[in-house]
Amino acid sequence: MTNNIKIKHCKKCLMPNTRPGAVFNEERICQSCLNYEKRKNIDWQARRTQLKNICDKHRRNDGSYDCLIPVSGGKDSTFLVYMMKEKMGMNPLLVTVGDPFTKSKAGTKNLRNLKDTFNCDHIQFDLSIDLFRRATKITFEKFGEPLRFVESAIYTSPIKIAIKLGIPLMVYGENSDYEYGFSAQDNYSAKDYISKVFKKANLDFWLKEGFSKRELNAIISPTEEELKRIETIFMSYFDPWGSTKHLKISKRYGFITLANEWQREGFIDDFEQIDSIGYMVHHWMKYPKFGFQRTSDVISRFVREGIVGFAEAKKFIAENDYKLDQLALEDFLNFCKYSPREFWEIVEKYWNPDLFEKVDEVWQPKFNYEE
Repeated sequence: MTNNIKIKHCKKCLMPNTRPGAVFNEERICQSCLNYEKRKNIDWQARRTQLKNICDKHRRNDGSYDCLIPVSGGKDSTFLVYMMKEKMGMNPLLVTVGDPFTKSKAGTKNLRNLKDTFNCDHIQFDLSIDLFRRATKITFEKFGEPLRFVESAIYTSPIKIAIKLGIPLMVYGENSDYEYGFSAQDNYSAKDYISKVFKKANLDFWLKEGFSKRELNAIISPTEEELKRIETIFMSYFDPWGSTKHLKISKRYGFITLANEWQREGFIDDFEQIDSIGYMVHHWMKYPKFGFQRTSDVISRFVREGIVGFAEAKKFIAENDYKLDQLALEDFLNFCKYSPREFWEIVEKYWNPDLFEKVDEVWQPKFNYEE
């Protein structure tokens, strides 16, 4: 087996350069690290005042909802609700776009706890199971991206609910383009990001695949005129976004981890993306295509936040990034009605020959890790 191909990693956090859209400078430092470094020069108190002013503009005293927060029940959702209700004094409506995969006990408990602890009304928006299954199988087989449909719905459906109910403010978590190094532009408004998500939904694709327009309501974007009625913001602009901080705060309000339930393969933590079991296959599909998956995603953030050191992080990636959790795979297969053979035959066409080669009928990495 040749082993001379190198995935280049950020010298500070180990983010791989094969991550689609990732930006690196000439010193091989990723944009995520460059953006993170800017935090020390930000006047966070001034930004918190700016957030309060936005809230004051939309605040209602008649008991009606004055903001909507899309939530999954995770630590970041808990932090968002804590910030908007406890710190800003707003009256949020919570909306969850669900999927039909099996839920972890911790995930189910956390979502219920979130609503109960903060005394918030909540809408559970569940897609048609038949629709979800068909859409998942199509994008898995055509793109190696099984959850493209639901990830569009996660953004589109809550904002349409806000518009229909006349709720003036939408609050999202992190600006992923900025936090994860696809852009150097920091902005509190989520307007441009939402527009990009709407375009990616690609309604024409689904219509050509035989879906009726009536089935696609969850990803049909609102009109420009409708979008003018609502303001969309990223909380990460107003408060430094961080895994450790959010975990500590959310635990104070009843959030629990997977520590006593599920030791996931390919994951180095027990508190990120813990609610939906079959969903994990979507994350793993980055490995055959790009040579990394969830471990690299999480560890780069942990290194920036000082949770783990560089050498330890490198070891975690080598030992975990290739693994596909078997419980997640079983749940994905059962829901989609694939046999293991059918699943792996689909995955077969997504192995990147620039990064992997077949040895004794098994795909093996050709790459090694750089310091």
